[in-house]
Amino acid sequence: MQLFTLQAATCASALFLILTPASAQQPQHVMANPGDITWKDGPPSLPKGAQMSVLYGDPGRDGLFVMRLKLPAGYKIPTHTHPVDEVVTVVSGEFNIGMGASADPAQMKAINAGGVIAMAPGTQHNVQVNQETVVQLSTRGPWGIAYVNPADDPRKSQ
Repeated sequence: MQLFTLQAATCASALFLILTPASAQQPQHVMANPGDITWKDGPPSLPKGAQMSVLYGDPGRDGLFVMRLKLPAGYKIPTHTHPVDEVVTVVSGEFNIGMGASADPAQMKAINAGGVIAMAPGTQHNVQVNQETVVQLSTRGPWGIAYVNPADDPRKSQ
């Protein structure tokens, strides 16, 4: 499992170095309005359909970063964990989050625009959105995601 995690982290780091503009790798400051944000396809570690924009820092390197994800209506992320603390702010839409190893829509909590979720490293959670939703992740790199059920990992189907 450690080898897979190391390989996944290495692949994620390489992907973010390619996708992140040079100005975002060593930021002095960032000032951006919503119209200034450039969206790209989400990382291969997330199910297809997500879009991302790195607003500050570099998710592939050690240090603080801020990234937005735009998730289409009907989007789901199976149960997973992250290796570091993660703070998720809902920018628009509604973010439904379930805690624990099983994804039960009846047990999910809806977090509305302006709401915040803070999770400790290793917290098992899953996501579902019913409408287009934008969230902002504030955390430390290198960013990683590990699916509780390895068969749910979209990197395995590529």
